[in-house]
Parts: sequence; structure tokens; C-alpha cells
Amino acid sequence: MTDGVRLREVEGRRSSQETGKAIFAAAALPADPALAEEIAAEKSWRKRYLGPLRRLVEAGTRSSRAAVDVARSGLAELHSRVEIDRGGGLALPEALRTPPAGDLRTEVVSGSASGRPELGIPYRGELLHGDAIRRRLDRWVEDGIIESSCREAVEKVLANPDWLDLSDRRFVLLGAGSEMGALEALSAWGADIVAVDLPEPRLWERTIRIAREGRGTLSVPVRGDRGADLVNAAGADLLQDTPEIAGWLRGFDAPFTVVDDTYADGARFFLVASATDALINDLAAQPGVSLAYLATPTDVFAVPEDVAIATRARRRPGRGIVMRTLSGRSLYKPSYAELIEGEDGRRWGIVDCLVLQQGANYALAKTLQRWRAVAARESGTLVSSNVAPATRTRSVTKNKALAAAYRGASAYGIEIFEPETSRWLMAALLVHDLRNDGGGVPPAGHPFDLFAGGAAHGGIWRLGWEPRSVLPLAVLRGLARRG
Repeated sequence: MTDGVRLREVEGRRSSQETGKAIFAAAALPADPALAEEIAAEKSWRKRYLGPLRRLVEAGTRSSRAAVDVARSGLAELHSRVEIDRGGGLALPEALRTPPAGDLRTEVVSGSASGRPELGIPYRGELLHGDAIRRRLDRWVEDGIIESSCREAVEKVLANPDWLDLSDRRFVLLGAGSEMGALEALSAWGADIVAVDLPEPRLWERTIRIAREGRGTLSVPVRGDRGADLVNAAGADLLQDTPEIAGWLRGFDAPFTVVDDTYADGARFFLVASATDALINDLAAQPGVSLAYLATPTDVFAVPEDVAIATRARRRPGRGIVMRTLSGRSLYKPSYAELIEGEDGRRWGIVDCLVLQQGANYALAKTLQRWRAVAARESGTLVSSNVAPATRTRSVTKNKALAAAYRGASAYGIEIFEPETSRWLMAALLVHDLRNDGGGVPPAGHPFDLFAGGAAHGGIWRLGWEPRSVLPLAVLRGLARRG
């Protein structure tokens, strides 16, 4: 990589594991100094990051102030440890304020569809509308697949169909071609979309086709030296072209919503998340900018007390007792064994859905998004950050162990969604959050309510057992099912 986003060198090394450990230690320091020391001293972070990340979320439940301090401290450490190589290392915030090396011009694609936008959710070979969506939402709540607040949000969108006319809205999509992204729905609903993604023709062929079939417009970044064919000329790399993308995006007037749909494999995801966060922080300084994220279900969350207590009733007595005993109590561990009480008297349960196979870099990248959501909310920015269900995306199913776990998950009350179902469901939740924002009144409650409200976790929050204590069994079931 030349002239791109990279880690700062420390003692002659650029280590994503050491960098991530330092970021988490800095985040923990204001809320739990002992935890910060433990993280900093850990010699095998790659294999032992799961416990500290859970404890960091627990520290944030103590008070709203603690959650915000963790987020701000982690983000500050992040931007001290990531730079862009432009004739020497420049911190990302500084790099975004320097003149870009080249200009991006804009090409606009207009949609051809007409008619009134409506909400349709593809589900198991059908396209659900109206009452069919309501019945499916009811069934999902009954089965513990989504929270009732998720159902209420989607029902409110159904009750206000005019909300789906997004011709008055602009969205900046970072990672516009993402398999889980909002591009298709927002385009169908008439939005003005500004798209950022890699200069890969196959990706832009799909993106431009969706825009042409939609009702809105699509603004595409193009370098002047890439030829006349838009598919081959479009795109910019968030790691290589960060200052150029920042300059290009400043050319679009607010108000708009920045949607972070980025993803990459391994340590590259952490770098992409770092570059994206610097861009988002830069854009959010403008009045009228709102933010949107999708939270992964395979993370650690603080959930409301009522969720934890209700889940205990779902646990069937005696199930797994033999395997729990034979496994030395590592299998079938009861979920929400204890609740944590904050300074305000509110009690939380902790659901730990981290999956070791996804890696510490993935966990850090998703944590950065959550920290930015918390910090931005505290600063008065409108933020949408909903937990999405486990979904059969290509990035997940190419991992053999995770693919097998997904195939066996239904035995434990978890529903794995198809990408098209997740995309439209989560887009409906985004519309709800933007249209139902309380008239600009800052939200009350704890910052973690951002993730607890409207969660479509696929059932993983309402397991009777800690998720990792049944994951090996789900893998075995999945392997047998494939055979």
C-alpha cells in the first residue's frame, strides 16, 4: 500500500493487535482503571480479548457518563494511532484538512421508476406487505427473534406510508455496495444518494443498475483519468483516497444522513473503520448531519432488565444438564446469571455474543462504530444504530465454522436471515429513526438505549443460554445437516 491509511509505527512495528489493545486500554481507563491495566498487560490479546470487551461494556452500564467517557477516550486513542502516508505520516484528522492530491468529479444517475413508494419485505420466497408484515412481526416477537420496540417502529412506518417518500432526503452511503446496505431501499423510496465505494466495475455495475431502477438520484465519484464508461470510471478507495473523498463530500450541502455500511476482511476492516470514522467526524461538524449504523448481533450488549428476566423463563429445566456436566460447565451456561445495577438504579443484563473466529480486528472495527454513535448522540447529533439479525452474507458464510453454526442455529431458537430480508427490514428501521426523531429534542436515557431499542437480533438476545456455550453444538448440528 502506498500513500494509504496505515497504523502508526511503535517500536519498529505496525501491529493491529497491539494497536487495538492500546485503544481498548485507553477506552477503559476513565471508567475502570484496573481493567485498563489488565488490557495493557495482556500478552495474548488475539486469543483473550473476549472477557475484557465484556467487562468494558459492563463498565459503561454504571452511568451515562461512564459510557460516554469510554467512547470518547477510545476514539481519541484511535486517531492518535492511525495515520495516512502522504509524504510522511499524517494523523487522519489532519490529513482530511490538507489539499487532496487529486480531484473527484461527480456523475449523476437518475432513476426511472414512478409510483408511490411502499414497504415490502422479502421473506422466504414471498414479498410481504401491510398486514402480512404485521403478522410476521408479531410472530417474530412471539418467537423472541426481534424486540417489541422493533415491531412498533416498523408498524409506525406502515401507519405513515408518506414517510417512505424520501425525495426530501439526502444520504451519504459509505460502502454503498454492501450486501447488508440500504442502497436498494433508499433508491426505491426516492432518496438523493451520494455513494462511496471501491473502484471495482462489478460493484458499480450493480450499484448503478439499482439506481436506474429506482426513484431517486445517485451521485457517483469519478476520476477524470478513468475514461468515459461510468462503470469503469466510478469509485474511490477509503484507504487510499481518504482526503480526496473528504473534499468531494464537502461539496454536498447538508442536511444529509451519513450511513456507514463499510466492511472488509481482517485488519483491513479496522483500517477502513478508522478512515470512515475520521470522515464521519469531519462531516458531522456541519449542522443538519445525522448518522446511521448497523450494529452486529455478534457483539457484547447491555440489554434492559426485562429482556434478561423474560429470557430466564424460556430456559427449559434439565436441557443440556448432562452435557453441561461432562463439559466442565462450559456448555449450556445459563444466560444473564446476574444483573448489573447502575448509579441511577437501572439494572442491565449483559449478552455476550462475541465470536472468537471473527477476530479482535472485527470486534474493534464494530466497537469504533458504536463509540462514535454514543459520542455523537451525546453531542446532540441524531443517530440511528439498530442491531441487525445474523444474516447469510458472503463474508460470514465463507467461514466454514460460522456457516455451520448458522445451519444449526434454529435448534436453539435463532433465526438466520437472508440478506434481502435484513436489508429491507433495517431500512424501515432507519426511516423510522429519521422521521420519528422527537422534533430535535435530545434523547433521554442511557446511551446504550441506542442499541437496545428496535433490536432485530434474530433471537440471540433471548437464548436461555450464553451464546458461546451452545455455539460448538450449533456447529456440530450444522455440519451434520450439510452431510
